[in-house]
Amino acid sequence: MTIRYPNGKKYIPAQQLESGKRSNPSFSNRGKTLEDELNDTNEYYLSNNIAVIHKKPVPIQVVHVKYPARSAAVITEAYFRSPSTTDYNGVWNGKYIDFEAKETKNRTSFPLQNIHEHQVEHMRKVSEQNGIAFLLVKFTVLDRYFIVPYEYFEKKWERMIEGGRKSITLSEIEEMSIEISAGYNPRLDYLSALEKLQNTIKTN
Repeated sequence: MTIRYPNGKKYIPAQQLESGKRSNPSFSNRGKTLEDELNDTNEYYLSNNIAVIHKKPVPIQVVHVKYPARSAAVITEAYFRSPSTTDYNGVWNGKYIDFEAKETKNRTSFPLQNIHEHQVEHMRKVSEQNGIAFLLVKFTVLDRYFIVPYEYFEKKWERMIEGGRKSITLSEIEEMSIEISAGYNPRLDYLSALEKLQNTIKTN
């Protein structure tokens, strides 16, 4: 099925934007995308009354449908009705959570082209309302995961806008983020890492 943005540009899933093979994947995670891992984690949070966090549905307008059989319909072309904001949102300990999840096969940096301006603006507005906005970045080749708070990410975004580098180096991410160690259940306990990060910010 072909899906297009409001401006008509063809949508390409993030995992298709970068080619390459993941090295040394764990057996339990083989073949899973970051979205799969987060969906499993969020289901664990929900079933254990830890948080209510879901992936945001994307409104789609169907353009063309084929009917290969009377009882079957196949959507062959569709458009996003409006630009998406971020991937996930919900409530945790009375706090509003809103974040974007991104994967990169780059070993040394995170390309800022993976983030759209309207997503940055959305996270800024969430932060201004005292919500918790952040990026969850996975370096797939390195099998490493990081929570990047919006407040830190914003500085690197502004650096790019002002003509600086168009990526955040891995060393910069290591310095300004909390790294998540993947586990079994939950797969990515990002809320525990986020709690540590919030406590660190309060004491600084």
